[in-house]
Amino acid sequence: MICQLEGYLAPLWWSFRIKHCRRTTPIKTSEKSSKLVDSNPKPCILFKYLILPQLIVYTTTPLIYCNQSVLLLKYKYTHFLGLEIMSISSYILVGMKRKVAEANEAALKYLLLGAFSTGFLLYGISLLYGATGSTLLPEIIAEIKQNGADNPLVVVGTALVIIAMSFKIAVVPFHMWTPDVYTGAPTPVTGFLSGAAKAAGFAVFVRILLTGIPLESANWENLLWILAVLTMTVGNVMALRQNEVKRMLAFSSIAHAGYVMVAVVVGSTSAISGVIFYSCAYALMGTGAFGILTIRDAGTIPKTFDDLAGYGKRNPFLALLMTLFIFSLVGLPLTGGFIGKLQIFSAALQDGWIWLTVIGILNSALSVYYYLRVVMYMYMREGALPEGSDDSNKTYGFALTGLIGTAAAVLYLGVFPDQILELASESIRALL
Repeated sequence: MICQLEGYLAPLWWSFRIKHCRRTTPIKTSEKSSKLVDSNPKPCILFKYLILPQLIVYTTTPLIYCNQSVLLLKYKYTHFLGLEIMSISSYILVGMKRKVAEANEAALKYLLLGAFSTGFLLYGISLLYGATGSTLLPEIIAEIKQNGADNPLVVVGTALVIIAMSFKIAVVPFHMWTPDVYTGAPTPVTGFLSGAAKAAGFAVFVRILLTGIPLESANWENLLWILAVLTMTVGNVMALRQNEVKRMLAFSSIAHAGYVMVAVVVGSTSAISGVIFYSCAYALMGTGAFGILTIRDAGTIPKTFDDLAGYGKRNPFLALLMTLFIFSLVGLPLTGGFIGKLQIFSAALQDGWIWLTVIGILNSALSVYYYLRVVMYMYMREGALPEGSDDSNKTYGFALTGLIGTAAAVLYLGVFPDQILELASESIRALL
């Protein structure tokens, strides 16, 4: 039904854009100059407020399909359909500002690399079907356990599925699209991709690898161990070298994917429940941090660390919220990020993954430098306003309400995490 709905919407969407949103009329403003003015601006407004919400809903579709695969269908193709609906919607959102060169470049890179990952995923599914004769996850598990996982089709198919899913959640070495896409996309879209879209990718990744394809061999564990270490380390080291705040947050999101990979390596109930909790916490703190960057400061959008100099004096309340989100990203106590990392690392330590836990904690400590750099610039650096800039710092009530709610949720997850962790554990026990 969703395929039919998408098939109906696609031609309507393009005809709508061509017919209405590109209708412009030259109007002379003076004898020497003229400019193009939209003669019918209402349809473009309708596009933003009617079509974009649908794209946002489509971006979270994998979360729905992940749940349906447990309760209803259990088809691997269901996961593929959900991921592709999410991906196509994400491509459109990233390239929403068609007249901005950076947004076009980011959307094109995202589209091309996403097409490659889709090919890997489909080819992996095909090989697994050839080896097991089914796309049903329970039947794939039963067939592999009965005949063994040494079948070359199973090995190559599993490797291709891991590669494709690693791209979706930005695992090293399939991560290079992330900084360019996060930097080029509109900041609200970047916040949404770092929150909802990445949480959806984590959900499908865990669902397929831990309950759909048995990875009991030590070789697969070693491979995932290496991917986790590389992802944490490369993400943090590259974030240290950035001067743009959005690009720094993009590389830090790669490091956070490495923390999630630690839980995937462990594979226990407590570790995977930590993935669910950590995904919720990261969605909140990442969206909050990017949300602060969407609000104009002195008439401009903060981009570099220097743009944040003196931010604490100009916008004391927003700087306080940003500090809370940064502390949660670091993993300081009384925040959701601290509980999420504690749950993952404690599960790894209990299961005997001592070196992996040590490397994860060291990487988390490394992230303190570039995260607290944001706080240092906001409160300890004096910033001069550009000439002609507006220092009224008007903040819209809707945006401020959303940021306050996000901050309250981050604190709630850090102070009262028991209920969310129990719900996550119950959901995982039904799968494992």
